[in-house]
Amino acid sequence: MTQTVEVKRSALSEARIAECAAAPLPDGAIRLAIESFSVTANNVTYAVAGDSFRYWEFFPAPEGVGIVPMWGHARVIESNCPAIAVGERVYGYLPMASHLDVVPGKVTPGGFVDLAEHRQPMSPIYNQYSRLAADPEHDPAREGERMIFGPLFKTGFLIEYFMRGENWFGAGQVVLTSASSKTALGLAAVAQQNSPHIRRIGLTSAGNVDFVTGTGLYDTVLAYDALGSLDPVPTVSVDFAGNGRLLAQIHRHFGEALKYSCLVGATHVEARGGALGGGEPLPGPQPTLFFAPDHAQALFRELGPQAAGQALAASWHQFLKAVEGTVTIERRPGLEAAREAYLATLAGTVDPAVGIVIEP
Repeated sequence: MTQTVEVKRSALSEARIAECAAAPLPDGAIRLAIESFSVTANNVTYAVAGDSFRYWEFFPAPEGVGIVPMWGHARVIESNCPAIAVGERVYGYLPMASHLDVVPGKVTPGGFVDLAEHRQPMSPIYNQYSRLAADPEHDPAREGERMIFGPLFKTGFLIEYFMRGENWFGAGQVVLTSASSKTALGLAAVAQQNSPHIRRIGLTSAGNVDFVTGTGLYDTVLAYDALGSLDPVPTVSVDFAGNGRLLAQIHRHFGEALKYSCLVGATHVEARGGALGGGEPLPGPQPTLFFAPDHAQALFRELGPQAAGQALAASWHQFLKAVEGTVTIERRPGLEAAREAYLATLAGTVDPAVGIVIEP
């Protein structure tokens, strides 16, 4: 029996647990029992952008509902693939569910790609699975941190790499919205490492100011309503909040001093969409969506797989040291806990100092 959490695609706050009998395993496939996955704002972005970026298509579901993708660990419980043994553990892109069937291809000691036909039109970044026995990123003691921070950190790393390659568009500071989010923390940490001359300003809700300040990753931390206190000097903004009104305020405050406006994710779902400026043209640059998989492929093309992997690994280990002790990992059993955690994250009520790991 397979259990999944199904989300109504037209009403993301409606989610239910569904059960279905497991089908016979096809030739060449393996069946994974999902051991653990994290629930973060990143997963909310997958749901919000499920149609536009085809995130709903990774894990097919009945008409009108979708399965939100997660990052986590799984164990092989059945194998019709000679290269992959029962009992082996993997890390990668998983459904909010109890089991997943994949078709391994391009198998190496360190990993494989899911060759399931329905996944091939989407970004290949999401179809790669690491075999933990030979995975240089795997640390049994830090599996929770990898699930919670890993994918989000990599997005932050890619944003900093892109900005640095553009000389930060001539700006001397970066403003990050939703500064308590895991991706924002990743960007702030990498910028602290690799672009220390760029002033890092975090905007967050009043209730999160102390937490964000306590991370030590920002030069300045302000509540959203204090935006007007910032000097309108050359600035780039990175918007993780997905709040159209806030983005419009940033554009109007900095005006022509805003050199680049980067959009990433959507953590404030209730305020996303709509006219960014109430129908009026925004001053400054056109906001530009940052799609991490495209930038990841560009990074690996420019540096080569080995150098890119080394650069990511070095920054990742520094990041883990920087955020150690800032987030408490809570492990919660069962898919009902996953459903509740997803809804709380969607509603924005999860304490940023808590990292949620589900064990289905």
